[in-house]
Amino acid sequence: MQQFGQNDLIRDVEPLVSILTPVYNGGLYLRECIDSVLAQTYSNWEYTIINNCSTDNTLDIAAQYAGIDQRIRVCSYEKFLDVISSHNRAFRLISPKSKYCKVVSADDWLFPECIARMVNLAEMNPSVGLVGSYQLSGGGTDWKAWRVRWASLPYPSTVILGREVCRVRLLGGPHVAVFGAPTSLLYRADLIRRQEFFYPNSTTEADASACYQCLRDTDFGFVHQVLSYERVHPQAISETCRSLNTYKSSHLSDIINYGPTYLSTKEFEAVIKENLSEYYEFLAVSALQFKDRAFWTYHKGRLKDLGHPFSYRRFAIALTGKILDLLLNPKQMAEKVIARVFRG
Repeated sequence: MQQFGQNDLIRDVEPLVSILTPVYNGGLYLRECIDSVLAQTYSNWEYTIINNCSTDNTLDIAAQYAGIDQRIRVCSYEKFLDVISSHNRAFRLISPKSKYCKVVSADDWLFPECIARMVNLAEMNPSVGLVGSYQLSGGGTDWKAWRVRWASLPYPSTVILGREVCRVRLLGGPHVAVFGAPTSLLYRADLIRRQEFFYPNSTTEADASACYQCLRDTDFGFVHQVLSYERVHPQAISETCRSLNTYKSSHLSDIINYGPTYLSTKEFEAVIKENLSEYYEFLAVSALQFKDRAFWTYHKGRLKDLGHPFSYRRFAIALTGKILDLLLNPKQMAEKVIARVFRG
């Protein structure tokens, strides 16, 4: 591992925030990401860029910025890790003096008041373990593709009981998406330090699983302001997740693992049944869309891993129902299929 730059200045007025950017071949957008950190109105931060065996100019860009600002350091590794393992490696690099941790994906950026607003809310509410906010999402020139994410929490709610947020999300309630994505969240650093792997599983939605773990005994804070930007582009990991709809299996996994903590026995049994039913409806629609072998391999494997092996009987029943709907109500069925595709 090579290191460039050190952060030796710790200010006493503001709590220290450790900012992390794990990156693999992110040279195309990395400058904008780093510039957004440098533009923060909040000043007491350390910024670690973790190079995951990049073959482009990522390391050169990161090292250049480390030479400009002593709060920036670069850790470069020769062993490539998958995205979740790379993030867990990054979390172990935060300063023992930091009070908060902020992840910024290499193709995203922060708006200037992001860290200041989030830290202020957390400092005003010591019970808060995670802070979220609205996030602008989009890319390119098609204005229809742009949207504000994580806007499902009613204004002016700023602090919500952690256990209640988790319960509502597991039940699929109106605030189901409120956790947000890593770039839109601020973590309390002690929650990261208390476990070996902050992201507790290998799924691409492991960040949501980490939220369930953190909110067992802390609360959720939310800033009603757009504080970060998620870049949508074909190479983004989120695009791969959307193509496979990995959320379906990950949500079912979270229900199985965290449902007993946040739900009553009756609620837990009901939500498992409901989600499995919805899963097979989704698979039936996917069959009508002629999904490829990789799609079916992924979902069959995930169901097996979760203790609910793929049932050809349940699938046949769901598929028959969708075909009958299509034959009897072709217009209505087509609209449902299109809506489900976009929702997925």
